[in-house]
Amino acid sequence: MQHASKILLYVNDTRASARFYGNVLEREPTEAGPDFASFPLAPGLQLGLWRRDGVKPTPHLRAGGNEIGFAVEDRAAVDAAYERWAAKGVPIALPPTDLDFGRSFVALDPDGHRLRVYAANGA
Repeated sequence: MQHASKILLYVNDTRASARFYGNVLEREPTEAGPDFASFPLAPGLQLGLWRRDGVKPTPHLRAGGNEIGFAVEDRAAVDAAYERWAAKGVPIALPPTDLDFGRSFVALDPDGHRLRVYAANGA
C-alpha cells in the first residue's frame, strides 16, 4: 500500500532554506545538495526542499497557499515555540492567537511558506 512519505516545498535557494529549517527544526538534513535537501519530520515522513527552477514539470504556484502544521502538547508549548522561533529571527505572520480549533501561531520560511505551530482545544 502507498503512504505519504515526503512533503515537498519548492524553494528559490536550497542552501538558504536548508539553513532555515535546520535552525527551526533543530536537526541536520538527511540529504543536502545544491538542488535538494531533506529533513526528518516524523517516523516515515520527510520534508523535502527542492530548488524551484529544477522541478519538472515547472510549478506555477507560489508559496503561501498551503502550510505545514506542527502539533505541540498544549497552549504553553505553542507560546514556548513562538518565543524560541522569534528569538531566532523567524518571520512571524501571526503571533500566538486563540482560534476556533485551539492556540496557534504562523511563521514564514524564506520563500513565504507558512508554518503553523498549534495545540488543539483540549490539549
